Amino acid sequence: MITVYSKPDCMQCRMTYRAFDAKGLDYQVVDVTESANALEFVKELGYLTAPVIVVSEHDHWGGFRPDHIDRVAAGGATESETVEA
Repeated sequence: MITVYSKPDCMQCRMTYRAFDAKGLDYQVVDVTESANALEFVKELGYLTAPVIVVSEHDHWGGFRPDHIDRVAAGGATESETVEA
């Protein structure tokens, strides 16, 4: 399942939710201000801003990226593929 690491009052986060909803994609939201483990995880991935979207171990990105959302909705990238973010 897609995970969106988010924070309160985040415009890019809300835009990401809307885009996933419009594409009919299932996702879960994790608020990094409520989970120290989640915050540490996104930092380990190299991200310092929200949202951080994790599709798989090798497919993740930061910020509102309609191009990546379109790719995922079209079935792009599998669990074993590495995607440059």
